[in-house]
Amino acid sequence: MSVRVGIIGVGVMGSDHARILATQVPGATIGAIYDADPARARSIADETGAAKVFADAVALIQDAAVDAVLVASPDQTHKDLTLAAIAAGKPVLCEKPLAPTPGECLEVLAAEAKSGRRLVQIGYMRRFDPSYAEMKAGLRSGRLGSALMFHCIHRNVAAPSWFDSKMAVSNSAVHEFDIARWMLDAELTGISVFRPKPAKGSSPGAPVYLVLESATGQLVTIEVFNDAAYGYDVRGELVCEKGTIALRAPLRTETNAELIQGTAYPVDWRPRFADAYRLQAQAWINSIGHGGSAGASAWDGYAASAVAEAGLLSLAEGRRVAIELADQPALYR
Repeated sequence: MSVRVGIIGVGVMGSDHARILATQVPGATIGAIYDADPARARSIADETGAAKVFADAVALIQDAAVDAVLVASPDQTHKDLTLAAIAAGKPVLCEKPLAPTPGECLEVLAAEAKSGRRLVQIGYMRRFDPSYAEMKAGLRSGRLGSALMFHCIHRNVAAPSWFDSKMAVSNSAVHEFDIARWMLDAELTGISVFRPKPAKGSSPGAPVYLVLESATGQLVTIEVFNDAAYGYDVRGELVCEKGTIALRAPLRTETNAELIQGTAYPVDWRPRFADAYRLQAQAWINSIGHGGSAGASAWDGYAASAVAEAGLLSLAEGRRVAIELADQPALYR
């Protein structure tokens, strides 16, 4: 039987999620949609065959015709909507962040632990990206020995005017925080954030450079450059005792013209991680059908937010900051 998904928020990501679930994920149907813009909600509902359009997000969550909830509304709404889904006993895939602060994330963890079952998955989709999955499989094979360092690069074409260095840490780098924890199977214990002298003055997307330590002794480096201009570009290299593993972005064509051989960069993250989003959605739907869980947990969402909070302190004070986590509830061990 199909899982009837209610989608809250159908802006850029929410509408993409709706289309993916409606057309690429066996076992899923769009049961209901809510958006702050009623016309946009109706348009996506008509496109994806959603049975209902709601004027209230909580009413959507509580509706008996909705089996599971996908939250893609503004960040500040995530905690309360996720708590409402837990209270209703419904699985929820929440886009990152789980909540704006680690303290608010802990409220979600407490509610989920009280429920006695994993209901929350966070939308850290890189865990499902085939290149990252192959990298982790290569590490687990043992052929290259233990991991020593993980180098990450995250570049965007241009940052909006309201973007700043703080958001580079709290909004962009959180994907690297999560994938580093997942790749290394270790918590991150310390962070130092550096800023080079901007070549373009006070550009909102000027680069930041982060150095993190893991509980098992590896180093993680992260460059975030939101005004890189040339395209959306995510790279990673895992340095091990006996060799390295580097990510390769999926490439379908190569152009030869005007004495140049080249490949194109996407304008944003969605083409680069199209497979990851589809595989994430399929894993989520499959886990609902089998009564299990998939992907990043509420604990993972909390951990990424805690690393970001420490990173913001390092950025503000120009020093290394220890990353301190609460005791992990038994549900996530």
